[in-house]
Amino acid sequence: MATFEITKTPLQELLREIKEGKIQLPNFQRGWVWDDNHIRDLLVSIARSFPIGAVMLLEAGGKVHFETRPVEGLEDELSNNRGPEKLILDGQQRLTTLTQALFLDEPVRTRITVKGRQIKRHYYFDINKALKDPSALDEAIVAVDENKQLRSNFGRDVDLDLSTREMECKRLFFPCNQTMNSASWEYDLIKVSPSNHVTYMNFRERILEPFRRYLLPVILLNKETSKEAVCLIFEKVNTGGVQLTVFDLITASYAAEGYNLRDDWVGSNVRNVQSRRERLGQDKLLEGIDAPEFLQAICLLHTHELEKPVSAKRTDVLQLSLDAWTKWADDLEEGFRQVANFLRKQCFYSRRELPYITQLIPLAAVFTRLGDRWREPRIYDKMVRWFWSGALGELYSGAVETRIANDYEEMLRWIDDDKAQPGTVRDANFQLDRFDTLRSRLSAAYKAVNALVLRNGSKDWFWKASIKELDDDGKALEIHHIFPRTWCEKQGISRDRYDSILNKTPISSKANRMIGGEAPSRYLSKIQQDEQVRLSPSEMDKLLASHAISPDLLRQDDFERFLKDRRKQLSKLVEQAMGKRVSVSQRIP
Repeated sequence: MATFEITKTPLQELLREIKEGKIQLPNFQRGWVWDDNHIRDLLVSIARSFPIGAVMLLEAGGKVHFETRPVEGLEDELSNNRGPEKLILDGQQRLTTLTQALFLDEPVRTRITVKGRQIKRHYYFDINKALKDPSALDEAIVAVDENKQLRSNFGRDVDLDLSTREMECKRLFFPCNQTMNSASWEYDLIKVSPSNHVTYMNFRERILEPFRRYLLPVILLNKETSKEAVCLIFEKVNTGGVQLTVFDLITASYAAEGYNLRDDWVGSNVRNVQSRRERLGQDKLLEGIDAPEFLQAICLLHTHELEKPVSAKRTDVLQLSLDAWTKWADDLEEGFRQVANFLRKQCFYSRRELPYITQLIPLAAVFTRLGDRWREPRIYDKMVRWFWSGALGELYSGAVETRIANDYEEMLRWIDDDKAQPGTVRDANFQLDRFDTLRSRLSAAYKAVNALVLRNGSKDWFWKASIKELDDDGKALEIHHIFPRTWCEKQGISRDRYDSILNKTPISSKANRMIGGEAPSRYLSKIQQDEQVRLSPSEMDKLLASHAISPDLLRQDDFERFLKDRRKQLSKLVEQAMGKRVSVSQRIP
C-alpha cells in the first residue's frame, strides 16, 4: 500500500486551508524565522512562476497523535479550532511567509536579518516599477512599517505614506495581502483614480495572475505513517534547521494526551517547581543528563516488563506510551542517583571524568530494578567488574543501542547466575601496549586508567590529602608529567613516549609548580625539603607508591625502567578492576 501521494495543489487552496485551520503545525516544529530579504525573494519567485520547492504534509487522525498549533499569525483567529486535517512537516517557513504576506490584514512579523531584531512589515508592489522591468521585481516590492509608512532620518521624515486605501490607489502601490482576491481594492481604485485602471489591469494579468495560478508540489503522507518515520523524514527535509530529537516528538505526542513532558523535564517559568533535569543536575555526575538518555533507560524497563525484546533503539523509544513514562520516571530518577553514588565509589566525581555517558543508561535501569540491592557485596562486585570492563575495554563508543539492551538483560541474569557473564565482561580486552598510546584526556580508557590511580588511594605530593579530598575542597588539580616534558626533550626522548599516560598522574597545581622542568631526583628533594611540606624520604615514597610509581626508579631518573615498571603497576590495577589478565599482543618498547 502506498504511504504517500504527490499532487500539484493550487497555492491559493493551501493558504485558504491554513487560514481556516485545516492545515496546522505539529508542535515540535520550531518557530518561524525568515527575515525580510527571504520574504521578498519568495514573493518574487512566485510572481515570476519560478519553482520554490515541494511541501510535505501529514494526514492527521492516525494512530500517532501530536499536539498542534496554527501557523504563526493565526493563533487568536483559530483559538477554538476543532483540530487540523493535515500537518506541515516540510515547508513551514514558506507557507507561513505566504500566509502572513498574502492572506492576513495584520503586518508580517519578521526580522531585519535572520538573527536581527524583530520588526513588523506590510508588503506592497510598486505597480509602475513592476511593469517597467518585470525582471527586476525585487526592486518593485516595498516593505513599509506597521503604520504603512516608510520613514527615514531616524523616523523623523515620512518618505512614503500608504496608511489609507486612497493613498495606495493614487500612488499605485498594491498591497500584497490583496493578491489572491483584489476585487475590493480594484473597486476602490476605480472610484479614487479611474485613470489608473488600465495600468492596474495590466499589472493584474502579468503579476497577480501567476500567484493565483501557481501550483505547489505537495507530498502527502497518509495517517498510518509511524512516529519513527515522521521523525526520520523531518530530519531529512530540515537539514538547515535545528535537529528534531526523539524528545521533541514524544513531547508533542504526550501533549496530545494532556501531559506536558517539557515542563516535567525542563521546567516552566510559570510554575515555580524544580524540573527533573534540575534535580538530577544537582549531582555533578548527573549534570547534563539528556532527555533521550533518560528515555532510553525507560525503554529498557518498559520493554522488559512487557516481556518484549528489550530495546533502547530509537524505534522503540518513539513508541513509549505516556503510561510508561509516568510509571518509571520517578523510580528511574532515583536509579540515576544511585548510579552517581556507585560512580563515586569508583573515584569519579564529575560528568567530564566519565569514560562513557552511554554506560550509565543500562546501569541506571538495572539499579532501578534492584533498589538498594546493588550495595550487596556479591552484586556490587559484579557491577564493578561490568563497569570497568566496558570502560577499559572501550566498548561503549559509537552506536551502542544493542549493547545497552543486552547488558541490561545480561546483568540482571548474572546477578542470579554466576556463570551468565554479560557480553561486555566476556568480550572486554585491554592490551598492554594500549598504555603507550593513551595520550588524549578525552579518551575513555585514559579517563578510566586515571580514575584507577585515584581508586588506588593516590595522595597529593604537596597537600596532606588525597586527590579526592582536594577535589572536594575545590583545589586546582592537574594531570601532570612525572618526568617533566622539558627534561624529556633535553634527553632526546620523543613526545609520543613521554606524553603517554604512563608518564602522567593527577596532582595539585601547587605540586605541579614545584616540579617545574627538573629531573625527578631534584624536584623530589625540593618537595621534601620545602618548609610547608617537610617529608621524610619514606613518607615521600609512600606518596609516590599511591600513584603506582616506583620511588627508586624515579629517584634514579631512569626513564626507560620507570616506563616498564609503571606499565606493570598500572596493569595490575586494570586486572583487578576487570577481573582478567591484560593481554600482550605486540612487542612493548
